[in-house]
Amino acid sequence: MRRTERLFRIIQVLRSHQRPVTGDELARELEVSLRTLYRDIAELIAQRVPIRGEAGVGYVIDSDFDMPPLMLTADELEAAVLGATWVAQRGDGALAAGARDLIAKLSAAVPETLRPIVLDANLGAVSFVPIAPDSFDVGLVRQAIRLRRKIDIGYRDGNAALTRRVIWPIAIAYTEQLRLIAAWCELRGAIRHFRADRVTDCLLLDDPIPQDPRRLRREWERTRSRRASAEPS
Repeated sequence: MRRTERLFRIIQVLRSHQRPVTGDELARELEVSLRTLYRDIAELIAQRVPIRGEAGVGYVIDSDFDMPPLMLTADELEAAVLGATWVAQRGDGALAAGARDLIAKLSAAVPETLRPIVLDANLGAVSFVPIAPDSFDVGLVRQAIRLRRKIDIGYRDGNAALTRRVIWPIAIAYTEQLRLIAAWCELRGAIRHFRADRVTDCLLLDDPIPQDPRRLRREWERTRSRRASAEPS
């Protein structure tokens, strides 16, 4: 691990803990000697990173400290590019465009030494499975999730029967073949998943979702867990 990456890692470890972290713990985490760790801590303090330490207790970092933007390691940058590449291929139109813009901004904003990782990293999200096209603007669902508002959709089931549903969108799940809208369905009174390619139209309503979105998400996660445990192994 290069020293620059090690300094970033020290900050990340300290930020992730609510308690002081001893020098021994940090040295083991970074796989360096205590002497090297002490030099790294001194360097961070010299750069005005608000780290405080006490003998026998450990090191802490001020909770309101924010790392400067785009202080990324090579692995973090590759992960971001790979994720954005996958979204550019599998996301809905607006999200795919956003992913392409993100890659362009990363290539322009990162330091010169990391730019080849974005431009020539030989990373690619490859899939030979075509994704079902959407028949409406999935961006409306993402907007409803952000605004915590209900939506009214027309939906065709597997037998092509058309119904109208008022749903409380919780999340959009992206699979290799489909985009699924996880939502509370007022018609069924339960969590349901709706294939985006079967939604005929979508209207963003003024009605707010009456439940805390965190509670809805927990209910969705419990529903997924129950289904997963019921499936044969």
